[in-house]
Amino acid sequence: MSVEITDVDFTYDDFDAAVEATSYAFNRNDIVPGTIVQYDNAGCIVDIGAKASAYLPIAEAALVQEQGQQIESLVEIDAEMDFQIISEEDENGQLLVSVRRIQYRQAWEKVVEQQNSDEVFEAKVIAVNRGGAICLVEGLRAFLPGSHLTGQLPTEDIIGNILPLKFLEVNQESNKLVVSNRRAVVEQQMTDLSRGDIIDGIVKALKPYGAFVEVGGMSGLLHISQISYDRIDNLEKVFQLGDKVKCMIIDHDKVNGRIALSTKTLEPEPGDMLKDPERVFELAEETAAKYHERMEAERRAREEAAKDIVMGLGDSLDDLSDGESSADPLADVNDSLDSLLS
Repeated sequence: MSVEITDVDFTYDDFDAAVEATSYAFNRNDIVPGTIVQYDNAGCIVDIGAKASAYLPIAEAALVQEQGQQIESLVEIDAEMDFQIISEEDENGQLLVSVRRIQYRQAWEKVVEQQNSDEVFEAKVIAVNRGGAICLVEGLRAFLPGSHLTGQLPTEDIIGNILPLKFLEVNQESNKLVVSNRRAVVEQQMTDLSRGDIIDGIVKALKPYGAFVEVGGMSGLLHISQISYDRIDNLEKVFQLGDKVKCMIIDHDKVNGRIALSTKTLEPEPGDMLKDPERVFELAEETAAKYHERMEAERRAREEAAKDIVMGLGDSLDDLSDGESSADPLADVNDSLDSLLS
């Protein structure tokens, strides 16, 4: 049985003409979905729904590639993903596409987010040069200055190491990423430090006003007034560069990674830092414990004295209400409290 179709205005010639007139409207830099259909000539063929297949060169297949890596290890047949168009159609109607450029843009977005959050992150060292090291951050190359590398030198021995880092500079316009290992290490260590802790350090610099002591990548100031209860006229008679010391942390600035140190608080007897520094360091923990006990006892004594003043406040107010005193007892009480609690 045959069916005869009549009154149809659209013919096969019209259909062919419509196909020829179809505009796929693919423009350079457009992001389009596609499917890997075939490996070809160190790249692969991609179906993006155009009249002709697109071509993905191996150089554009991924942001991070190892030397000599093959296209088969970067993308899989039948893999569906987004591609960026990076060329106009050639004489065969074929377009060049890229995955690397999409990943590059996404990597910068992540880096900017990391910089805004100012969190510590980890990255691998992939190369070294005269000024420092190169780290791979989200697939982007970041420069780590040698001065911001903690506890080691920028030699080939560190290639492959995973380091904690923080950003120093992020500038997408100039394609510039600068990171710091020292900032990350200092921040991690500062979270574990408290006033009164005993730390080991090495004397790195001597100044007229004190010594700078390196403590796990941080630089702490041991002020000349905090070295001993005895007066010090010449600091070089007490310390030499490279000396190992034990100090007590008496203050810290966790935001800027600065710490103030003291050996005076560790002296078993006043002046021991000048007479027998080895004894001071040997008994450091024991002396520190006694120091903390003394400070706690003094704190409790101040609090008790303050309570006594407050308890006497009622009598002072009674005297004030009775008009028996022309002085200001409240001011006297406040002055006494400030003196005791300071």
